[in-house]
Amino acid sequence: MADKVAHQGTSSGTSAAAERLTQGALQAKVGLAMPATSPIDEPGTSEADWAAWPALGQLPALDISRWRSAVVVAAHPDDEILGGGGVIARLAAAGSRLRVVGITDGEGSHPGHRDPAALARRRVRERQDALQALGAAGTEVIRLGLRDAGLTGQASELAGQLRDLVTGFDICLAPWESDAHGDHEAAGQAVRQLGVPACFYPVWMWHWASPADARVPWPRARRVPLSPAVRTAKQAAVACFTSQLEPRDGGLPPMLDTGFLAHFARPWEVLLPVSSS
Repeated sequence: MADKVAHQGTSSGTSAAAERLTQGALQAKVGLAMPATSPIDEPGTSEADWAAWPALGQLPALDISRWRSAVVVAAHPDDEILGGGGVIARLAAAGSRLRVVGITDGEGSHPGHRDPAALARRRVRERQDALQALGAAGTEVIRLGLRDAGLTGQASELAGQLRDLVTGFDICLAPWESDAHGDHEAAGQAVRQLGVPACFYPVWMWHWASPADARVPWPRARRVPLSPAVRTAKQAAVACFTSQLEPRDGGLPPMLDTGFLAHFARPWEVLLPVSSS
């Protein structure tokens, strides 16, 4: 699997954009770069509540068989697996060309970690293992290496870095622009600015939203069915992210607990096609 840092060997213009974005990121607050009242910090909606909402399983199905190439943008390693791992597995099995663009290496998931660089390397390896579990080991992976939790307010600069990396694919998948996580939202906003064919995948939305929540554009939502084999592969891929599943130093709980992970074990994934307006 090809895995490279995009800003090495890029044009001077892209390098300049990377420098500006990095400088802006350094001004971001350490942690999740979100206000203390973020809905991510509140008790979440249980998967049982989502399962009891009939409309979720009745969303129109999305035909992805026409996607012969796809690029998946991820703010952190594991975003693309949680939100779109089943889609990746289906496309890989169909022989589609696949690229993952990792914006950060996720070194900010463990506040106060004694070696953030080592954590980043671990998370990069976990992504590789996860893609292999999905049957997508041949996926091209490009890492921008930007600072975790430093993307808030940087969507326009980020769009400049992503433009050449996401152009020319049948579809671009990206975190939802209203996911209530600053990095996710910047990634989604950047992709929208580029105007490429795209779908958003929600991640944290399943935690803070609730069935029929008016903050979610349900009329646009589409369901991608997953076979039992694809579901099994996705769960194996999620299990590769051991850094996020284990208790963290300082008595902190795992970044991803079992209640949250239950949202990503369904027989479908939900995508939000990006309108052209």
